[in-house]
Amino acid sequence: MKTDIHPEYVRSEVHCSCGNSFMTRSVKTEIRVELRNECHPFYSGKQKLVDTGGRVERFQRRYGSRSKKSAKAEA
Repeated sequence: MKTDIHPEYVRSEVHCSCGNSFMTRSVKTEIRVELRNECHPFYSGKQKLVDTGGRVERFQRRYGSRSKKSAKAEA
C-alpha cells in the first residue's frame, strides 16, 4: 500500500436540521444533514398518510376487497 495518499481521518461534528448534533469521525471536519434516523418521519413513526383527492379510498375500493382467487379469475 502506498504511503501518504490517504486523507486525514479526523473527529467531525454532524449537524442535523432539527438542531441536534453529534460527534463522529470522517475526512471532513463538519457535516450538515437534513434528516437523520431519529427525526425522519418514517423511522420515528410520525409519518402521516397524505390522501390527495381520495386516492387511497379509490385504490381500496378497486383492489382492497379482492381476494387472490377472484383477481386471478378476472385476469
